[in-house]
Amino acid sequence: MPASDSDPESTRIDEPAVPASRNVLEADCSRCSALADSRECISWGTGSLEADIVVVGEAPGYGTPEADRWRGGNWTGKAYTSRHSGRRIRRMLERIGYDDEAYYTNAVKCFPADPDDPTTNREPTPEERANCRPHLRTELTDVDPTVVLATGKHATSTILAAEGRELDGFLDRVLEPVWCERLEVSLVPILHPSYQDIWIARLGFEPEEYLKAIRDTLDEIRR
Repeated sequence: MPASDSDPESTRIDEPAVPASRNVLEADCSRCSALADSRECISWGTGSLEADIVVVGEAPGYGTPEADRWRGGNWTGKAYTSRHSGRRIRRMLERIGYDDEAYYTNAVKCFPADPDDPTTNREPTPEERANCRPHLRTELTDVDPTVVLATGKHATSTILAAEGRELDGFLDRVLEPVWCERLEVSLVPILHPSYQDIWIARLGFEPEEYLKAIRDTLDEIRR
């Protein structure tokens, strides 16, 4: 039977590589007591510090602890290593020829558990985002990318907050580059992988057209 996303532990021809290392900035960080209590691991960034693109999500999910490989950053300690979002984003960057140029991280490094269901995400609080923002700034300084690729509304809002700006209508901003003066980088919002299939068509793209649009946008900025 062919491998698929519903068969997560099978080997795919186009399976992206699982990262072997992580960029630990503050071991056992406890700036946010609620996050320190709810996490299994701090989900640090992965990839080359020479990367030209930094992919930023909002925060790691709970993950799948029984999985062999793609358990998620809450269990692996490595950003974007979940079965769904992690593999999908890495595969997407690989398909458009930019995987070797990408560094993967989250704006908030720890899993924010919902108090009513510790296996479900809640949104990080403004204080948690602010507490973790120095880590993201350090990563952007260390990597010095040309582009930040923000996956979804919340990641985009967090990057703009570092600029002292607010997000006004996410869908209208998808694939519209924004120059971030304080961070000295171009921000490109893209759809979150969990909602990508729903919203691609509503934005007027076919899946392959959407990938091409991302590649063309990155190509243009890097030129």
